[in-house]
Amino acid sequence: MNILTNSTSTALWHEIIHEAEATCRITLKEDIESYLVFLLMRYMNKPEFLKQIIALEFLEGVNSKSAKQRLTLQEVGDKCLLFAGLYPKIADKKLVKISYFVNLGQACYVQISEKSNDLYEGLGRQFVSLMDVLQSIRQYTKHCPDLLPIQAYELWSDTGSHRALSILKQYTQHSQGIPVLIDLKNTRNK
Repeated sequence: MNILTNSTSTALWHEIIHEAEATCRITLKEDIESYLVFLLMRYMNKPEFLKQIIALEFLEGVNSKSAKQRLTLQEVGDKCLLFAGLYPKIADKKLVKISYFVNLGQACYVQISEKSNDLYEGLGRQFVSLMDVLQSIRQYTKHCPDLLPIQAYELWSDTGSHRALSILKQYTQHSQGIPVLIDLKNTRNK
């Protein structure tokens, strides 16, 4: 583990994100990385967002006029990214899968994207990688992953998360098992 040495909160968050990117073997574009840093800084002292009902905020955003809609959907996308990345256990408390937050967050960012290749389109497209980076910040140890096997499997099968697959491989390391995707929809019809 590296010792973080920067003195300003912005520099410290950049350092944390860089270390998490290295852990995940992900390189974020500078604008996406900066957005993530400022997102973390914005919500650092706002724990009350964890208690908010995200679906209601999403519906409010969708039914709002353009400027308020954009702001509300951005906030919902940001919160979904934080839930999926830093607080994946919230999904259990809210009785949803982590992929619920991934899908909702991606939809919010894509909805407010004005053109392809803008910041929000990039956030939507790279949502899973951003989630992986944030989850690696909070990773406990390699011997005690922060996702349970079923959570890791669902996250991997629902979103293609490389980090979730890595965690699955850690769980199956001693059994020589290899995770495989099962298409339950087509299995039931046979």
